[in-house]
Amino acid sequence: MTNQKLHIQTALQILKPAHEVFQAIVDPAKMSNYFISEGSGPMEEGKTVTWKFPEFDGSFPVRAGKVEQDKYISYYWDGTDGTELLVEITLTPKGENATVVTITEKEMDNNEEGLAWLMGNTAGWANFLACLKAYLEHGINLRKGAFDFMKPDQL
Repeated sequence: MTNQKLHIQTALQILKPAHEVFQAIVDPAKMSNYFISEGSGPMEEGKTVTWKFPEFDGSFPVRAGKVEQDKYISYYWDGTDGTELLVEITLTPKGENATVVTITEKEMDNNEEGLAWLMGNTAGWANFLACLKAYLEHGINLRKGAFDFMKPDQL
């Protein structure tokens, strides 16, 4: 049996035009309303930014790969084992006021650590999409306070 690589793919339709969805993903001021607590700058091709999350200590470097206005964003970040992982976000317009957001993250080995990553990050990306939808369609920040129980001082 070969050791197949694991990857994540999930998608959700958001009732907003692709341009608005794209801006919410590349602009840290907008991202802080549904995903991160702080970002050092916008996602621009070839640049590295840092993100802070409300539920984790420290900051995380994110290296932007290809960025295609209103269509595609890719970036690299480190997995739990230090492996560089590729995240790809594809925006597919559905009419004038809807966009399907597809997220792929790859890849990890098919072993115990890889399966833990697959489970955790699949849930994380589903949460990302739900929070993005709630923010863009209703102005609601679903993450606010949602993960406070994970902070070290709350454990």
